[in-house]
Amino acid sequence: MKILYVAGRELAYSRTRIIIKALTERGHEVTTCLPPDKSFKHYPGLLLKTLLQAPRHDIVLTGFYGQLLTPLVRLLTWKPIVFDMYITTYDTMVFDREKARPGSLKAKIYALSDWLSYKAANVSILDSNHVIAHFGEYARSSTSKLRRLFLAVDNTVIYPRERQQKHDAFLVHFHGEYIPFHGVKHIFQAAKLLENENVAFQIIGRGLTFEQDMALLKELNVRNVKILDPVPYAGLATHMAEADVCLGIFGDNMRAELVLTNKVNEAIGMAKPLITRRNAPVQELLQHKESVYLVDAASPRAIADAILELQRDEGLRQKIAENGHRRFLEHGTIQKLGEGLEAILNEVVSKKA
Repeated sequence: MKILYVAGRELAYSRTRIIIKALTERGHEVTTCLPPDKSFKHYPGLLLKTLLQAPRHDIVLTGFYGQLLTPLVRLLTWKPIVFDMYITTYDTMVFDREKARPGSLKAKIYALSDWLSYKAANVSILDSNHVIAHFGEYARSSTSKLRRLFLAVDNTVIYPRERQQKHDAFLVHFHGEYIPFHGVKHIFQAAKLLENENVAFQIIGRGLTFEQDMALLKELNVRNVKILDPVPYAGLATHMAEADVCLGIFGDNMRAELVLTNKVNEAIGMAKPLITRRNAPVQELLQHKESVYLVDAASPRAIADAILELQRDEGLRQKIAENGHRRFLEHGTIQKLGEGLEAILNEVVSKKA
């Protein structure tokens, strides 16, 4: 199949890179219309290239940030369009960045942008049935043109590997941005509860709430947390390999109710036992105490108790790690992403024909 891939993020962006790799590994011919960086100023050039290239392709696949691109691409071609929606504007701006209140005019405009891109595409992709249903509610729309495709990560980098160091303490790993739905402050409070339990934490990242969370860490006088700067993706895997347990998200805002997140896939891809907050998207993929350890949102005590149980129960750690990795191989690899994308693209092309 000849696929024209149009996205607003550069090749170095993880979702862009693995989409291209997933499709080319399946033998498809992929032509890309990509910017050199994430600036919107490149969009006119992308659209001009799309206009010129689309007639020579079987289908157009639009990627992040497609809420602006997809309706405009529809004006330029009648070729079938699949939109890898990935993240909705409404959820990002209302629940994550908190730029508008639910029900406000701005929130309705954000919802409209999602709806317009949905209407412009033949099929759009989201990562959980829960988010698909949520889209139908806030956009007041049918969801018949939405398909679920679980997140995938680069399994040429994320894979089980041996530890290179010996650690005296039980090592707990977290990586990600310091943002409300990740709930790093709850991890710090859990660490304080575990200061005398031979448990150490390594935290990698920066972000919006970094200074605030660092102030909390200092106020609590936590002694078992090591703060690390962001590292390249391969280095991230090296750090994860040293850990006994990996952490997901723990925030209690609406955004945390709606996300699966790459860090979930990365933990199970490394065959590490994962602790994360309970929400519907995670439970579409993983099961409590079988392939993940789920805890209540915003509960340092629950995080600490989960870490202690896994520290003391090697059999449970191993079961969760093995079953989690099995689910990763079933759904989270580039190869599985390619299979799922191919099925969706074939569905759209055959209907168009």
